[in-house]
Amino acid sequence: MDNDRKYKQRGYMDSDRDRGGSSREERPRNQGPRPPIDVTGPRLPRLVQSVMAYRCFNCSTALPSDTDFKGSCPKCNMALHCCKQCAHFEPSTRFQCLKPIPIRIAQKDQRNECELFEPRVTVARDVAPSTSVGIAANGPPAPRNADDARAAFDSLFKK
Repeated sequence: MDNDRKYKQRGYMDSDRDRGGSSREERPRNQGPRPPIDVTGPRLPRLVQSVMAYRCFNCSTALPSDTDFKGSCPKCNMALHCCKQCAHFEPSTRFQCLKPIPIRIAQKDQRNECELFEPRVTVARDVAPSTSVGIAANGPPAPRNADDARAAFDSLFKK
């Protein structure tokens, strides 16, 4: 059989079939969880706190939890009881609502009297002012104006 091949290198044709064995080793498989591939690999990011709040659909102003949605936004004066503020608003569905409404509401950002209205709750990262102060307290103080920034830069390269 060796004489009928063009090349003499070992390759895929030199398998255990010629010797009568199986191509795969018969070894017992480990039961249980698999160890991580690289223990020193990337770590998971620190989980940041999230805050659930009502926000205006137009200006994203955080609204207090006791907001009366029959009124308007305190910042931009847009109506809060409207389709765009509703939790069931979905532009890709029929009548742009996840609930079965009988008629289409044409003006999605205008005040309406829908009985199925539920205010949309958004989840955002909690940006606490104490964290930014804590970071600045550990390092050099943040520059207050351009002259302070220039002086800090020049102090780095003094001889």
